[in-house]
Amino acid sequence: MAAVTHPAQPPRRGGVRLSSWWGRAWVRAVEESAYTQADLTAGRSIARSGRVGGIIIDAGSFAAAVEDPRGLWTVSGKVPVLDTDGRAAFVEAVAATPGRVAALLDRDLPHDLVEHAEEGGVELLPYGGELACVCTCDGWLDPCRHALAVLVQLGWLIDADPLVLLALRGLGRDELLAALHRHGPGDPVPLAHPSGSDPDDGDLDVAYDAAVRARRMLDELADPAATAT
Repeated sequence: MAAVTHPAQPPRRGGVRLSSWWGRAWVRAVEESAYTQADLTAGRSIARSGRVGGIIIDAGSFAAAVEDPRGLWTVSGKVPVLDTDGRAAFVEAVAATPGRVAALLDRDLPHDLVEHAEEGGVELLPYGGELACVCTCDGWLDPCRHALAVLVQLGWLIDADPLVLLALRGLGRDELLAALHRHGPGDPVPLAHPSGSDPDDGDLDVAYDAAVRARRMLDELADPAATAT
């Protein structure tokens, strides 16, 4: 899986409302990881101020630069990746019920999918102790306020697209679709093909992606506040 850099987030005024249950679950893990409420509050303030650079996400890791009045710092962190059995169990859970692939590609994470995966021993959403971070600042707490700012913004990205969470867990979009392709019949929706698969599927990719974008646009027009974070 290739690393992906997500653009820096602009400043946000006031509180940030997450719209998804999985985004809120990530927030709870971040809250668990913080040693003090003061650091958590400061981290949230830094995140909303727009002083976090683009976040680089790779399998099991993330990194970003964070600025404060004292200087520019580099935060890096790790999240445990799914092992071979865990990846297989998650793919099996996705393929078990029609519509789950389409939901993931439409930036939705069905609660029953996560429960199904948990029955197979796959804990997709991390807990606080799994969010390991280091920072180049001189703070002695881990995570420091800079790391918490990055974790908070990661929550925004995950809230908007649960595939970001899967990428952190070592199962990127292309890897997931390739695994479903190898899995065989089950869910008929894995339209986007990985490199090296049947190129005849390309027209289906374009049609599906266009439908997803159209649906999202209609949702935003119907209720602009529902997509605010």
